Amino acid sequence: MVKNALGERVTGELLLVNTEKPAPEAVRRRPISREFQYPEHPAARTQKPRLFSMNLSFEVLQVLDAIDRTGTFASAAETLHKVPSSLSYLVQKLELDLGVKLFDRTGRRATLTHAGRVVVEEGRRLLEAAEALEFKAKRIEHGWESELHVAVDEIIPFDLLWHHVGEFYKLKLDTRLHLSKEVLGGSWDALLTRRADLIVGAAGDPPPIPNLIARPIGSLKHVFVVAPDHPLASIPGPLTMDMVARHRAVAIGDTSRKLAPRTIALAVNQEVLTVPTLEAKLAAQIRGLAAGTIPECLAVDALSQGELVQKEVIGMRDVTHFYLAWRDDESGKALQWWVDQLDRPNLIDEVVQQRTLQG
Repeated sequence: MVKNALGERVTGELLLVNTEKPAPEAVRRRPISREFQYPEHPAARTQKPRLFSMNLSFEVLQVLDAIDRTGTFASAAETLHKVPSSLSYLVQKLELDLGVKLFDRTGRRATLTHAGRVVVEEGRRLLEAAEALEFKAKRIEHGWESELHVAVDEIIPFDLLWHHVGEFYKLKLDTRLHLSKEVLGGSWDALLTRRADLIVGAAGDPPPIPNLIARPIGSLKHVFVVAPDHPLASIPGPLTMDMVARHRAVAIGDTSRKLAPRTIALAVNQEVLTVPTLEAKLAAQIRGLAAGTIPECLAVDALSQGELVQKEVIGMRDVTHFYLAWRDDESGKALQWWVDQLDRPNLIDEVVQQRTLQG
């Protein structure tokens, strides 16, 4: 076998030339191999191809997620449009392949083991990451998002959006639209955790969120009101925060998951009744169950009818600023369309009119 300067192994005939002295015929013409092989790079001894033997699949992770969410194999099968036996087979095969027991079947119902719980929780993160990657790829390819999540603060009535929803559907897109409700800091939190692509009516100063764009859309005045028979109603003159703190307050529960929950006009250690909506908050105050601030546009009718009494509170903030916000690193055509419809500094004025009419 003969190799060239690169270490190549060559077949065929090669004429050897000697300028000093002619070589014998048998030496000058020699059959050699044309197969060649590049010399091994030193790094090749340590850098081997990464070969994965995967027992986990997205399908089985979806199955485990559905079982955990619905509580039973049968309910999970119905959710996934499969037969229960196919789910049982997938789970048992995974347990066998992993050599790990995922479910404890000693009781009447199969329950997740500690290892099973870890697989389910980590599997959900993988599923979310895979879904995000899929949507991002489609967004890059077409420019229009596969899905658009719009989170609306509790102060914004959905009636303000239905016209825009109708116009959006006239575009005949494949973008799936998701509308959700958030409260106080929950809107900012939804943007931070990517539960939402666009938030409408986010209350208060924007927190530090990467690539955040926040546009002011107006302000709203709050009034402190109590029922006529509430103890604070009979106190003459302005109230102090100490006076207010001695009585139960009512507040809407902040929907934040990661950010610290926000409150409006609550004192430290004050007893608080937490409710889910502005309407419930107003009703609780009319019934004298608690005191608190409420958007003036919601309290107009109750004040005019004598169901509530407005009180001045020294040092209490009475104005809240609202924003339309999104993340610039996730801006597709659908998001931009919605921004174009809602990005106006007087949007909250429309909210006031809408809420007043509803009242």
